[in-house]
Amino acid sequence: MKLPNLKILDETDKKLRLVSKEVSFPLSKEDKKTINDMLTYLKMSQIEEYSELYDLRAGMGLAYIQIGIPKRIFVIVEELDNNEFKNYVIINPKIITHSEEIIYVGEGEGCLSVNREVEGIVPRYARITVEAQDINGNPFKIRVREDISVAFQHEIDHLNGILFIDKIDPKNPFKNADKYREI
Repeated sequence: MKLPNLKILDETDKKLRLVSKEVSFPLSKEDKKTINDMLTYLKMSQIEEYSELYDLRAGMGLAYIQIGIPKRIFVIVEELDNNEFKNYVIINPKIITHSEEIIYVGEGEGCLSVNREVEGIVPRYARITVEAQDINGNPFKIRVREDISVAFQHEIDHLNGILFIDKIDPKNPFKNADKYREI
């Protein structure tokens, strides 16, 4: 596998604070290639052989804005088994329902645009239902839970110019840990 040439923006880049625009269809060839490049990059970042070879931090999701393009598109690559993956390509997402239960990632959330360790709790819904479109513009609904729900919310935040570090209380990073469920 060849590593795609993607330049992921750092948290200091003001473009990450832009609110991404709705996407119209059909997608251009360039957009389809970019989506495939993003999926390949994430997959390679999760395979030890490639992550070591190319010095990649493992990533699960990537929003278009993270490569400097303000379009409402994100991808997630979930490792199901050893080197078996499930790809999500999500275009124009809207959260239509969510659970009351709030969870957080115990080891902390990470982001390919935040190149440092960040301690603290990022409250997320345990389950969400999202309306979106696929790569061909077909509308669909998807219900996700636990770590995939966290990943979806993290990427949707990117589309709205929000980084996960914005959701951590700077004065009390572990505020409400006793009220939420750790995953």
